Amino acid sequence: MSKLTTDLGKESIGRLLLKLATPSIIAQLVNVLYNIVDRIFIGRMQNGEVAMAGIGVAFPIVLLVSAFAAFVGMGGAPLAAIKMGEKDNDEAEKIMTNSFSSLLIIAAMLTVLFIIFMESILWKFGASESTIGYSMDYLGIYLIGTVFVQIALGMNPFINTQGFAKIGMMTVTIGAIINIILDPILIFGFNMGVKGAAVATIIAQAVSAMWVLRFLTGKKTILKLRKNI
Repeated sequence: MSKLTTDLGKESIGRLLLKLATPSIIAQLVNVLYNIVDRIFIGRMQNGEVAMAGIGVAFPIVLLVSAFAAFVGMGGAPLAAIKMGEKDNDEAEKIMTNSFSSLLIIAAMLTVLFIIFMESILWKFGASESTIGYSMDYLGIYLIGTVFVQIALGMNPFINTQGFAKIGMMTVTIGAIINIILDPILIFGFNMGVKGAAVATIIAQAVSAMWVLRFLTGKKTILKLRKNI
């Protein structure tokens, strides 16, 4: 058994809760920080209040993108865990691979759908003449990285469900650190404004996605992503 994982079949419930819940709680706290950081720097821009309002209008779409990732990840990972408990890792790998394929399809559909109807959706969400520009600038770039969001958020539960809670925590932490570093550089250093915040976010999500995929296709994972199912 790898030192990175936890023996889910033998350790006591109390120890499992401590080992698995603690990194998960930390990851959730970091994820909250992830969402706050953009707004801290955007609020310090010229016309920061208007820019913040524009980002607020776009935020429901950001939440919808994340929700679809959670729908697949939090639905598929428990099913894979059940199959692992039945000692049927082949079926667990099929579930994980099918979930990955579903995330890619959902990412493509959401990207196309929201890009086509982005402006009309934003108006319906309460955009005004003063905020619509900021909303579209941010969301237009963020949507390009939808696939990275789907992979990072949707596949990370499959790391946690194998007992690699610390690796799962690192997925979120790495992305948050990159976002925090890039935000001031792109927003103020390159004078990109809200576009810089969006670029920082998708770069951070891209790195998190690569981290997840590298682990799930590497030697330390129990379940591996398959090319064919």
